[in-house]
Amino acid sequence: MKFDNILEHLGEFGSYQKRLYLLVCLSAISIAFQTLLPVFYLAVPDFRCAAPGLANDSYKSQGTAHDVIINGSVPWERDDDGVTMLSKCNVYSNLTAGNETRQCTTWVYDETTFTSTALAQFNIVCSDKGWRATSNSINFAGSLCGAFFLGFLSDLIGRKKTFFLSALFHSASGIGLAFAPNIEGFIALRFINGAANAGLFMSAFVIGVELVGPSKRVIAGIVIELFWCLGLFILGAVAYGIRNWQHLQLVLSVPSVLLLFMWWFIPESPRWLLSRGRDAEAEQIIRKAAEVNGVDLPPKLFDKSTVDLQNQPKVRVWEMFTTPVLLIRSLIIFFNWFVVSMVYYGLGLNVQNLSGDIYLNFTIANIVETLAYVICIFLLDRAGRKKLHCGSMMLGGIACLATMFPVMYGNSSHTWITTALSMIGKLGASGAFAIIYVFSAELFPTVVRNSGMGSSSVFARVGGIISPFVADIGLLVGGNLKTALPLIVFGAVSVGAGLLSLALPETLNRKLPETIEDAKAFGRTNNRREYNLDTLADIKSDDKQANEFKKTYDQKF
Repeated sequence: MKFDNILEHLGEFGSYQKRLYLLVCLSAISIAFQTLLPVFYLAVPDFRCAAPGLANDSYKSQGTAHDVIINGSVPWERDDDGVTMLSKCNVYSNLTAGNETRQCTTWVYDETTFTSTALAQFNIVCSDKGWRATSNSINFAGSLCGAFFLGFLSDLIGRKKTFFLSALFHSASGIGLAFAPNIEGFIALRFINGAANAGLFMSAFVIGVELVGPSKRVIAGIVIELFWCLGLFILGAVAYGIRNWQHLQLVLSVPSVLLLFMWWFIPESPRWLLSRGRDAEAEQIIRKAAEVNGVDLPPKLFDKSTVDLQNQPKVRVWEMFTTPVLLIRSLIIFFNWFVVSMVYYGLGLNVQNLSGDIYLNFTIANIVETLAYVICIFLLDRAGRKKLHCGSMMLGGIACLATMFPVMYGNSSHTWITTALSMIGKLGASGAFAIIYVFSAELFPTVVRNSGMGSSSVFARVGGIISPFVADIGLLVGGNLKTALPLIVFGAVSVGAGLLSLALPETLNRKLPETIEDAKAFGRTNNRREYNLDTLADIKSDDKQANEFKKTYDQKF
């Protein structure tokens, strides 16, 4: 019998699957820690040049004598907002030579909000401030490499081994970051961490979903995102209590070692075992699941009709580019993945650039993201994929674009409007991220679904690589646009991608394409409902009755 038919006998989401799903979802909590910890340890505190030769200099004034030394060593300058303050990047070159200045090489930092940050430890400021965005970008480049190589490894050695190999590098690199000796080591560890995060999340998702029945896969695909949100809430709370970045990194990384002890509780994916001809091992896992679920399975589970990936026809993803309709559809899907990822991660990192308390902004963003996933769970099978995705992209995009108005016509007391609009943008981006995964998986035909989703993931990672530079673009231009410019960029591309998604066909309650030919015909007759072959298969009669049903169905619709 087909593997999905086996799952129907087993229970599409029985007790066994729920326990397994819960275990693998725990990894999403730790992945959330590592992905958005940079919001805090790469935050930019207030700072200025240190007074040359003053060993015990501090950002906070130590008294009148200290102020005299600082005023005689560090010039006063106007920042991008027109505020006069002690220079961040220059000191007097010679105290007896007038107003000549030179770039400083040491700095002191305000420790009111953070007692220590990686940015301050490695002095990622002034001429080196570009390293902040580069560090985040290299982390996403690691995710791209991890998604590619560990995805290949997952098909080669199995989901379970890849999961725990990724977990090992995830925990080791996370702990190692706290002891990074220099900026080069710090960035190298972030690359490894990004690769491990991608492999871990991907393996967890596949292990959890491959034992879930067809009717439960949408909710299973979104619920794991709620564990991600739980990780973000924990991150915000712990970061609020621990203001030293190395201590924070350790506290949130050491528990990930516990993931390695789940080896004895997480089985290999039966689907993967079947694809490798290891039927006996797959049957052992399924029968154990049946025992936990309290159901009886037939004596013989597998026959020639059981899914065997080795016997599937070899079709490459580039066959989706062989006709204009498939080419346009594929490019729209890839562009939406690119934009959704760039905007989602960009807005997440942009929290540190918004006015107001960073911890409050971070928590509000997490509440908004959780709300987006809950809305998707309730509306995805009601409103449809296309309308909900386009609506999410448009909502987020318009909100981000609207930030130009408080910047142009408001004043400093209206900065809360920019923050509020940014949060609405996060609501749209989070919802779109959840939807695009389901939507694109249903648009790609079965024969290229895995490779199509893999290609989509590559475009998403490229969007992630670019997102830190867009999030920090305001720091480069300064002035009134410092806060709004990243949001305007995110808004413009979101609106564009949302409008393009309207050209995609709806997939809700439709017979999904299985072959390239199915994909070519899919969605071309919007005024006529497609008959469902699964419904025909349920008719317990001869072919004549099935054909009669089809004929009647076609005449009616």
